[in-house]
Amino acid sequence: MAMSTSSSSLSSLSSLSLHTSPRLSLSPFTATTTSITKPKRPISLFLSSTSSTRPTTVIFNAAAADVETSFFDNEDPEFDGVFEPPEVPEGFVPPPSFDDESSETEDEIAAAYEELYGPAYSGVSVLGNDIYVMDSNVKKTGAFGKLKKEKIRDGFEERVVQVRRVTKVVKGGKQLHFRAIVVVGDKQGQVGVGVGKAKEVIGAVQKSAVNARRNIISVPMTKYLTFPHRSEGDYGAAKVMLRPASPGTGVIAGGSVRIVLEMAGVENALGKQLGSKNALNNARATVVGIQKMRQFSDVARERGIPMEELWK
Repeated sequence: MAMSTSSSSLSSLSSLSLHTSPRLSLSPFTATTTSITKPKRPISLFLSSTSSTRPTTVIFNAAAADVETSFFDNEDPEFDGVFEPPEVPEGFVPPPSFDDESSETEDEIAAAYEELYGPAYSGVSVLGNDIYVMDSNVKKTGAFGKLKKEKIRDGFEERVVQVRRVTKVVKGGKQLHFRAIVVVGDKQGQVGVGVGKAKEVIGAVQKSAVNARRNIISVPMTKYLTFPHRSEGDYGAAKVMLRPASPGTGVIAGGSVRIVLEMAGVENALGKQLGSKNALNNARATVVGIQKMRQFSDVARERGIPMEELWK
């Protein structure tokens, strides 16, 4: 029974043929291609039969085909070649080394940067461009497609004290706005407090900054950057006490009082909020207390006496 099964399997496998591709070629750039024609002969394979332990020989009828075989005739695998660099052409001048070149100056680097990307953020133009003129090709827009306003350049610094959300009840409901308190000053004796309200925070800050510039006052100070004498100011329910201090003390105050004194350029002073903690009222009370101060030279001039007699 086993012999009949093996004979039937051999008869079925004998009808199979091995097909080889006629376009099998390897053509390296330094090899010699040689064509070899294989003779027509059967191929014998030894397969182990599952039914018996004896090996079984299967014969395939190989198709006649010309197979191109590529191999290296002139190459020795054990040959150790030596690299020979190409000859230098006549008149060749080697380029200078990167380390031998002179280093670029800061002005040259800034000029190259400005030529590629425009003026730097520092606001200094090396090529002579006008940094205060908006580029007509670039439209600077803010929220809701509105054009941004250019920042005012008058030497005053701005400091936002407080931003609050306020609502206004109308017939149709509530209107939401933002109120901003801004203090501006040049830190050289000029300071102002302003307030503004708008539907956006940026608009409120801009309005309050404009309002603060309309209310600029001069702060009397001594050569030690402090107040000439004591003063007190009140605005509404807020009351502020201001006192001069010795050099090295610094500004000892809190809230909006400290911001007003710092923007005014005062470096040695004492301040205290005695009434309400409202930021706007305390800032305006500080301005009222500063306006009450007077220099000794002005008082002596009004009285018509020398300054030495003021302390007699």
